[in-house]
Amino acid sequence: MSTAPTTPPAPATGTGSGPVGVAVVGAGVISGEYLRTLGAFPDVRVIGVADLDTARATAAAAEHGVPVAGDLDTVLAVPEVEIVVNLTVPAAHADVAIAALRAGKHVYGEKPLATTTEDGGRILAEAAGRGLLVGSAPDTFLGAGLQSALRAIRAGHIGTPIAAATAVQSLGPEGWHPDPAFFYQPGAGPLFDIGPYYVTSLVALLGPIARVAATAAQARATRTTGSGPKAGQTFPVDVPTHVSALIEFASGPRATSVFSFDSAVPRIQFEVIGSEGTLGVPDPNTFRGPLLLRGNADADWREFPVSGSTVGRGLGVLEMARALRTGQPHRASGALGLHVLGVMAAIAASGERGAFEEVATPAPGGAAFTAPEPLPDDWDPHAAELTR
Repeated sequence: MSTAPTTPPAPATGTGSGPVGVAVVGAGVISGEYLRTLGAFPDVRVIGVADLDTARATAAAAEHGVPVAGDLDTVLAVPEVEIVVNLTVPAAHADVAIAALRAGKHVYGEKPLATTTEDGGRILAEAAGRGLLVGSAPDTFLGAGLQSALRAIRAGHIGTPIAAATAVQSLGPEGWHPDPAFFYQPGAGPLFDIGPYYVTSLVALLGPIARVAATAAQARATRTTGSGPKAGQTFPVDVPTHVSALIEFASGPRATSVFSFDSAVPRIQFEVIGSEGTLGVPDPNTFRGPLLLRGNADADWREFPVSGSTVGRGLGVLEMARALRTGQPHRASGALGLHVLGVMAAIAASGERGAFEEVATPAPGGAAFTAPEPLPDDWDPHAAELTR
């Protein structure tokens, strides 16, 4: 049985005024998108960039006009930094998050929240004891495509949701990533690296997950870097690279999901099947459409209107920053991240044991975890909400 720790984060109370100071920790490939999008939000002020390689942090800071660069201690020492955006490799997520919390900073982390539910629970417990917020990627479910899908389901366009089918298949990231070995270490692989997009989106659309069953396999014991300065170097594979899961939601629907780095045929599939039709959901690793609808009496798919933000990664940080000021709950929360982590841990355990695994993730106050509500229709990331 897979269970999550029972100590949840305390609810936020509104603090401070004006734009929220942010520091990015981890200046790797994904940091560029975060720095670009966060720099365009008037309610967020990017103050620092940190990395184990301080030269890389300095270069990223210079490129994006960020005033402070250095190591983790450097940015944690800046009083104006209120939120640390943790973009380190998965194995470092928990240690960096807890260090930031102990320095009095709120934390928003890249997915997964941690590599184990125990470490995820430690992060939330540390935040609870200090009255701090935790947020967790992915925030793609806050984008136009998935928010429009959520509104379509809530409006009854496919009737009662019955099931879902998702698949993400490729030959893995080593063909394009210059240093891909960490994708094949514990806390990554297709389940923990790509899975959060699909599991988070399924939870956002259909609610909490109650139990899972899975099978898992590994095609090769080593992989080879295909590009960059490490091209031609081999590295070990320490995780399953093809996972098939059955997912049962607490509200009744079922889903089948495939996560694979072993497929020569690339595939992205996300469909939600209802009593009156099927919704073709956009790639959950994006913020856009298209969103497709096919009613039971329709001969083909038709495009469904999409509205909302498409700016990219950083929406979750922004919404958390606004929540910090207003005291309202934020949607890409640590509680959601821990539930998703618990689901993936249960899938991994089922793949090893060959049996159904229960998923239990308490929410604040010990209540059952609940999925986040849709964003308001008029939610605007580029509005200066905190300076009005």
